[in-house]
Amino acid sequence: LLIGVMCFSMALQCQATTYEDYKEDISDAEKEDKKLEAEREKAEKEQKELGNKLDALIAEMEELEAKIKAKEEELSEKEDELVKARNEENDQYESMKKRIKYMYENGNVQFIEILFESENIGDFLNKAEYISTISEYDREMLKVFKAITEEIKEQEEVLKEEYADMGIMQNELIDNQNTLENLLESASEEISGLDSAIAANQKKLKKLRAAAAEALRKQQESTDNPGNAGASVIVGNGFFTHPCPGYTRISSEFGWREQPLPGASTNHKGMDFAAPTGTPIYAAAAGTVTTARYSGNAGKMISINHGDGKVTIYMHCNAMYVTPGQKVTKGQHIAAVGSTGNSTGPHLHFQVEINGVPTNPRKYL
Repeated sequence: LLIGVMCFSMALQCQATTYEDYKEDISDAEKEDKKLEAEREKAEKEQKELGNKLDALIAEMEELEAKIKAKEEELSEKEDELVKARNEENDQYESMKKRIKYMYENGNVQFIEILFESENIGDFLNKAEYISTISEYDREMLKVFKAITEEIKEQEEVLKEEYADMGIMQNELIDNQNTLENLLESASEEISGLDSAIAANQKKLKKLRAAAAEALRKQQESTDNPGNAGASVIVGNGFFTHPCPGYTRISSEFGWREQPLPGASTNHKGMDFAAPTGTPIYAAAAGTVTTARYSGNAGKMISINHGDGKVTIYMHCNAMYVTPGQKVTKGQHIAAVGSTGNSTGPHLHFQVEINGVPTNPRKYL
């Protein structure tokens, strides 16, 4: 039990406890979120490219199927021709078999008998020519039979090669399709995994932001009530006077915050003093007015250069009473509180910059 308590205490000590600690954790989580989103975008792009390749392959397969269908019709005609040729070959073979058998059994005796039966020399010559014609016919039929046999053999080889080629093409396309489908499935799984990681990281980010807001609230409470035991009190050096005397409610502290409205920054670079419209705004220190104009989200804005790298900025003013280049004294009335620009309501956004870097105004008030 003692070991468990000690481990738990150590774990708590390792966790972020102050607002500044949470800011670092939030920054890391935001970077991780951007990284995961970039990876997801890349995976979606690859998935889209694979989808396009698959569509092209399917179109190619459809084209090949049309060619295969035409080839099958052509092969079917050749098969029919081959069947006819085989029948003709068979008929020729059976006919020649009979003639060869007859000639083997009777030899040339019958031909001699035919010649001896001749009535005269003319009849003899006619019968001799007839016998010669029959022999020539047999020789020609043998040639035809041989040619038919060779043609059938060639047709069979051609058909065999064409069927083999079609099979190879079909298998190759099917393999390519299976490969692309597997890649698409892997890409979908990768995107699904990234979605889970993004959701988990955003959940973590939400908790960190809530914890940071709570830490900031406690920090503000300890600042407003410095008598609390263990409070972390921020003490300013008094260089700047309060720009809105009498209005001490801070509606938004310096640093990270939840986005108050669309377009607003989550990294608040100043301190917001809640005050009614028209409340006087005073110069926090003597200096030179460098800006006094309307500036987009900042609304009517004034900036004063106090020298030594110190600058104060006053945003969302309802009215401005100074001009650029004008010298002002500490506590001089320079503007009135308003809600111009990107604002949720009347307030003064008071910003302190040291050497161009926004800094928590509490350190200098």
